[in-house]
Amino acid sequence: MDAKIDIITPQEAGSLAGLFHERVQRSPALTAYRYYDTENNSWMSYSWKEMASEVSRWKAALEKENLAPGDRVALMLRNCPQWVMYDQAALAAGLVVVPLYTNDRAENVGYIVEDAEIKVLLFETEEQWQSLKTAREHFASVQRFISLNDVTDGDEGRLVSVKSWLPAQAPPLTRPAIDGNTLASIVYTSGTTGQAKGVMLSHNNILFNAYDAVSCEVFSTADQFLSFLPLSHMFERTAGYYMSMLSGSTTNYARSIEKLAEDLTIIKPTVLVTVPRIFERVYNKIHDQLAQKSPVAQKLFAATVNVGWHRFLLRQKKAYWHPKLLLWPLLNALVARKIMAKLGGHMRLAVSGGAPLTFNIARTFIALGLEISQGYGMTEAAPVVSTNRLYDNDPASVGQVLPEIEVKLGAKDELLVKGPNIMMGYWNNEQASKEVIDADGWLHTGDIARIENEHIYITGRIKEIIVLATGEKVPPTELELAIATDSLFEQVMVIGETKPYLSAITVLNPEHWHKLARTMGIDADDLDSLNSERAKEVISERIAKQLHAFPGYAKIVKLYSTLEPWTTENGLITPTLKIKRNKVMEHFLEQIEAMYAGH
Repeated sequence: MDAKIDIITPQEAGSLAGLFHERVQRSPALTAYRYYDTENNSWMSYSWKEMASEVSRWKAALEKENLAPGDRVALMLRNCPQWVMYDQAALAAGLVVVPLYTNDRAENVGYIVEDAEIKVLLFETEEQWQSLKTAREHFASVQRFISLNDVTDGDEGRLVSVKSWLPAQAPPLTRPAIDGNTLASIVYTSGTTGQAKGVMLSHNNILFNAYDAVSCEVFSTADQFLSFLPLSHMFERTAGYYMSMLSGSTTNYARSIEKLAEDLTIIKPTVLVTVPRIFERVYNKIHDQLAQKSPVAQKLFAATVNVGWHRFLLRQKKAYWHPKLLLWPLLNALVARKIMAKLGGHMRLAVSGGAPLTFNIARTFIALGLEISQGYGMTEAAPVVSTNRLYDNDPASVGQVLPEIEVKLGAKDELLVKGPNIMMGYWNNEQASKEVIDADGWLHTGDIARIENEHIYITGRIKEIIVLATGEKVPPTELELAIATDSLFEQVMVIGETKPYLSAITVLNPEHWHKLARTMGIDADDLDSLNSERAKEVISERIAKQLHAFPGYAKIVKLYSTLEPWTTENGLITPTLKIKRNKVMEHFLEQIEAMYAGH
């Protein structure tokens, strides 16, 4: 397909619902969404015109529920075209969309439904319904439950399947007359330190943010986005959904994280919106495979990264030409191109956000030919604040601020943000709103930063600095990221507040633990062996190797390891994979006390 630059401006859209209507008018025959149909076992697609026909049916069905403009409706779906249909139908009807995480715990969902007074809730599976029923006492406001799959429950009269709920046809969509300043969505934050707060975002908050983000790079109707981060997270929703709608690109829905590697080679995306964990997993896999290869292969890979990185610095005008660059065609053919082929072979941009990306990992992929643009944001900012431009890309930074957004450093070098993307406030929580947005309209991010050459560098969290008994200050996240670069470690939490030294709780990769245990002559299936003196000694050496660049006081003295992962189900991480530090410390209280016994 011929690439066409056709970006819709916020003024042309007017609202998020107007954006969809404008895209349908401009690109009716182009492919809007591609997904895998499990019934037909094949990839299927919708054009923009076909999507409009479906959205009109969903809107007609919602209108039969006698909802008033401003009423809240929720959805609990994996990424799929129906997510967009429901969202756009609700927005066109003047309703407020509340996304829920498909893997969230029932009590968290119950709290959100009750707090937002949800009127209609769309979910997907029987398994979800069984979970939702355990929080039934929180669902008094709900007048309709809709299941995407066929779910029946004779005890619940409010439950219908989407097949019986949707009309066979509906009047064509017309451009909705919606004020861009009205509330479009309430997005509940992950809640690492307490109950989730509902971030109120207007149509303009999201629309202007998506437009500013899309203006940072060239996007066209030929671009293929691969969507796998949950749409309930504002990062994917803005960058992977509304942004591709602004540009008229095609969005392809991955089948699952487990099949992501296969989907990359099938879809051959040009744009990937992702989080560092994906790069970490691929990076670790590459190095695991290298460890099994000959010294010659290892040196060849190292040379490819070295030369590839020099090519990148040359493009960035940060290095001069060097004769070693003549080796690139050979190194590219032998190494880099083969690795890029596993990512589909057509990827020209990977946008990384949601958490910090380790510099060594970014350097490796950029050197191999994948343009990674690391950015920064938060839900309260709809969510993108900054991103690296490919012509001025410093992977150690989170890039330059978006157009129309201002940033400055406040007390303790806290990053402050102001712009049309800043939320309207927290739902039902005026006090919390005043605490995070000051009288002059600056959003207090809670992140410590420095700004150099127009690039923002995040250096820590105001509330996540460990202060040791010695007075030394340690940013735990930086240590955790460094440790997790070793593929032995799946999850890591560093502790030591007011203590004389640092300790760590680690979740080990079972496969790598079994390999390591064999080399030590330890029975890997004996869980007590994980924390034997011999295992601790070897694991501590692995950690020390990863922390060699940190100051001497940033040393892990005590250690406790487990194979049981931290999940949303056991309440130790949020749906966005952030560690709930207080919950982890409660869970491992006995082990932590033992690590500091006598000190």
